[in-house]
Amino acid sequence: MGYAHDYASAILYRGRVPMEPVDFVPDWADRPRKAKYYPGAETLPLPDPAAGGPRPAPGFDLPLLSGMLQESYGLTGRRLGVQANTDLAALPHYTQANWSRGTASGGGLYPVGVYWAAGAGGPLAPGLYHYAPHQHGLRRLLAGDVTGDVRQTLGLGPGEGSSQYLVLSVKYWQNSFKYNSFSFHAVSMDVGALVQTWRLWARAYGLRIAPVLWFDEERLARLLGVTAGEEGVFAVIPLEWEGGAAGAAAGAPSTGAGVRHRDAERSRTVLAFETLERIHAATLGRAGDRPAPGALDAAAAYPPRGGEPVPLPAPPAPPMGETAALRARRSSFGRFDATRAVTAEQLAAALAECAATRPGSEAERPDGPPLTSLYAFVNHVEGIEPGSYAYDAEAHALRLVVPGPPGPFLQANYFLSNYNLEQAGAVLVPTVRTAAVLDAVGDRGYRLMGAAVGAIAQSFYTTAAAHGLGAGVALGFDNVSYAERLGLADTDEAPLLIMLLGHERPRPADFRHEIA
Repeated sequence: MGYAHDYASAILYRGRVPMEPVDFVPDWADRPRKAKYYPGAETLPLPDPAAGGPRPAPGFDLPLLSGMLQESYGLTGRRLGVQANTDLAALPHYTQANWSRGTASGGGLYPVGVYWAAGAGGPLAPGLYHYAPHQHGLRRLLAGDVTGDVRQTLGLGPGEGSSQYLVLSVKYWQNSFKYNSFSFHAVSMDVGALVQTWRLWARAYGLRIAPVLWFDEERLARLLGVTAGEEGVFAVIPLEWEGGAAGAAAGAPSTGAGVRHRDAERSRTVLAFETLERIHAATLGRAGDRPAPGALDAAAAYPPRGGEPVPLPAPPAPPMGETAALRARRSSFGRFDATRAVTAEQLAAALAECAATRPGSEAERPDGPPLTSLYAFVNHVEGIEPGSYAYDAEAHALRLVVPGPPGPFLQANYFLSNYNLEQAGAVLVPTVRTAAVLDAVGDRGYRLMGAAVGAIAQSFYTTAAAHGLGAGVALGFDNVSYAERLGLADTDEAPLLIMLLGHERPRPADFRHEIA
């Protein structure tokens, strides 16, 4: 077994056995920037997103790509509502402002960097560009067509692949300054959440987002000009570009180039964490290690446990589209109000959308079995008795695992003060057979597993917003207690996330950034 097994075990038991460094305290005054900064690099403004709303498209063009970036990682508004999170006192200060984005991120830190390797046949001069979310623009880091280099890292031959690629990297310090050794677990989910936002957004245009997770990561890091160990390259997304540009895909040779611009770090002191360095090294990607499609079948979710099925109503159509839901998405942070119960239809919509979410990686078959199971702790849902349930996606039903109100258990096993879990209508919990995933595809599978759970979290947030509900996702809970409660302690099924769904208190105090 590789080191990823040890890291997964440490994550599972961290509520009982703290991870090193135990006494770590973040230095908020010396925190890093909230996005990478390349001094001297030219920034090109992106055009306004395509007008007219979602419609079938033959492929991406620049306005469509601009819209997808804007609605996923771009800044869409100021967050300054009265809520129960511990950072509330700092938010009125502009330097600590919290900006809303369509994609969720652990701790609101947004450490994922988005690069565009633009080849021939596209709207810009071929080169490598970095997306600057605060300016909604592209920083040109390298001139010349490097898509041949990207295809080489993917292990593709002449004429294979795309002429346009998005590359996702994670600058660990943007997250580890707060979460230290836990950071890798969180950022893996961040990548999955971002890719799922793109998948939801592109789906409305009839386009497909299919991430590649196995490639020559060290070579791709050199192309991006990032320092090995300080930054991980997590995913490559080939883009279906308008017009195809198939000939261009065949024509660009590998150049061996690398970006010379360097990100300017704001922090005076940058710390390294041994655990983070070890899990990064253990999960490095290599194209030759790419698993065959269907390799994850061996790690498929178990059949749903529990009693007789309790049928759920059919999920209603969402009242708002993807773009509006992404704009409305936010964390509720203590705003939940149990005086208004969630309807069974609303719960059914959240369960069905989360259960249908897949990582979409090359290790899966399109019609393969699900990687995740889903459980629901029901507090206040119309027509459903309080209790702990397993979701049976095939029957679209709940199966009772533990009867009785779960509120006292939920609150007793939550570590933070920003949520009252009993006030949520329901708390959903995705689980993954962690050890089986790592056995099936190797240590790199830890990144895939995190991406799978992060994708579910993004589907959950977006669905909740579309149906007018509050939502929150949290990692500060005792994973082992949840496993014991659900009867999973003797299995390899690990609860990795809790997702709170419910109505919020009416007319909360908020900041109207759009009229300020």
